[in-house]
Amino acid sequence: ATNYRRELDISNAVAATAYSLNGINYKREYFVSAPNQAVVINLTANKKASISFEAVLSSPHKGYTVTKLNNTTVILSVQVRNGALHGKSYMQVKTKGGSVSIDNGQLAINNADEATLYLTAGTNYKNYKDVSADALLSCVSALKSLQGKAYTQVKTAHINEYQKYFNTFSITLGDSKSSESKNPLAGGRGATDIRLANFYNGNDPSFAALYTQYGRYLLISSSRPGTRPANLQGIWNDLTNPPWGSKYTTNINAEMNYWPAELLNLSPMHEPLFKMIEELAATGKQTAKDHYNAPGWVLHHNTDLWRGTAPINAANHGIWATGGAWLCQHLWEHYLFTQDKTFLKNKAYPLMKEAALFFNTFLIKDPSTGYLISTPSNSPEQGGLVAGPTMDHQIIRNLFGNVIAAATVLNTDTDLSNQLQEKIKQIAPNKIGKHGQLQEWMQDKDDPNNKHRHISHLWGMYPGNEINYDAAPDMMNAAKQSLIFRGDEATGWSLGWKINCWARFKDAEYAFTMVKMLLSPVKGGAGSYPNLFDAHPPFQIDGNFGGAAGIGEMIVQSHTKYIDILPALPAAFANGEVKGICARGGFVMNIKWVHGKLQQLTVISKAGLPLVLRYNGKLKTITTTKNGIYQFDASLNKL
Repeated sequence: ATNYRRELDISNAVAATAYSLNGINYKREYFVSAPNQAVVINLTANKKASISFEAVLSSPHKGYTVTKLNNTTVILSVQVRNGALHGKSYMQVKTKGGSVSIDNGQLAINNADEATLYLTAGTNYKNYKDVSADALLSCVSALKSLQGKAYTQVKTAHINEYQKYFNTFSITLGDSKSSESKNPLAGGRGATDIRLANFYNGNDPSFAALYTQYGRYLLISSSRPGTRPANLQGIWNDLTNPPWGSKYTTNINAEMNYWPAELLNLSPMHEPLFKMIEELAATGKQTAKDHYNAPGWVLHHNTDLWRGTAPINAANHGIWATGGAWLCQHLWEHYLFTQDKTFLKNKAYPLMKEAALFFNTFLIKDPSTGYLISTPSNSPEQGGLVAGPTMDHQIIRNLFGNVIAAATVLNTDTDLSNQLQEKIKQIAPNKIGKHGQLQEWMQDKDDPNNKHRHISHLWGMYPGNEINYDAAPDMMNAAKQSLIFRGDEATGWSLGWKINCWARFKDAEYAFTMVKMLLSPVKGGAGSYPNLFDAHPPFQIDGNFGGAAGIGEMIVQSHTKYIDILPALPAAFANGEVKGICARGGFVMNIKWVHGKLQQLTVISKAGLPLVLRYNGKLKTITTTKNGIYQFDASLNKL
């Protein structure tokens, strides 16, 4: 074969392979259709009667069977060994010209002009406590939806459905002729593996724009409303015994998957996570009672499809009770970005309140300091079993503060708010240690030579917001010293976290250095693979999401009382434009800059809240109306 080419068009969510053989040009297109619930593979050639192949269904699960449904369809049946789940998969082929035959469960297509395979699947899983679904029904329903439809119709419906999410945001970095990320193959930039190899020392800012959009593509693909949330491998695990169980690690990784959701205008993709939190609150209520004799609900560092909430694995990282509290931050963030009071009242607040009730009981007084502390616990994922890790206290203060703020919005639970306000004052505060660092523990025992990938005690700076230059400049400097001590080298997801941290420090060039390290060929367990999957060997998807969010954080920040415009813009991103980036308060913004300077800003106010902008040290405050559109020039003057 010659002229071999593989591509992924993230503007349409269609993958393709093309090659030439014996003077014939072949092409295969692949996509997963949400409207028709099918994997679709279309095979074509520029010469009639040239498509011949065999298609087989198999499974790594032992004892599977393949049977014939009709002359164009075969059925795979699978039973999980020693498990509750079983599944069905139908594979159907439609051809133009040629012939189709089935022998021993194997499809054979001969001399067709064109062939399209439709793969559907279903299991008996309904939810974590119900496995009574009809696996067959999903397959039959999907094939029925495909009846009478040409491949082009199915493809068009897929693209239209996908683009209603993808097209809410665009980003251009560098030369617009070659970097418009809605057309990532434009500009003759070369193959992805070559761009990856050259990015660190090259001049290819549009590659960072592509990476941002790739992160959005991955989130749309792995966390669509009505599905399960993205786990450690997103949806790209292909093993029956995957690394870390392909589960949800809630001491950073599961949450990082959703850092881009609100900022990069993919709010609907948050919905599966919210559904999981709702289910975890149910199972976590039992764990809170059984393990702590406490009200409310609790989740430790890990969960899975069955919504387990108790401590697992080893004490040095398993006995850590603030996983649920961290997840609750996502409920509040969704409200801050959308200003959806119905969501806040009916879903977010009840879950946040119950989580707060647990910690209202869980916290105990430290006999040596008199502060309320979290114990037993650890500082993920190091330090062993300890009393009062800094991360816990930051997360619990954040939860209590968010519950108080939500109760104020909803005009409810005044007594509880007052209780929590008093508790916040008593929780052990952030402390600066002898090395000028933000202490990770109650004791001043941080090791400046510790290069661990987890930077748990910086949670209050990012993704939290209690540590910032406006409210706590000394703590920001201490947090920065801690990050300097930890060093730069890390696995992919840790680099994703560090990008966001350096953006919050407003150190644009160092944030960009972290971007370059993430967008480098895999070396020593860090970087990105040729398909841009994040490396945490073998791979985790969280670094892709953390990296995409970090690039957004370099352009807009809204975690304090201001919306900061271009707060951490590196020289490499001197020219650019972003459309559809979101800020807390219900704002959507289009931003254009040239030579590192703001040129034009457009803000849409979805909720009609006051707009407070900050750019280059200048503040601008205006009153907005719901769905009002406001344009500003480089000096933040209204146009």
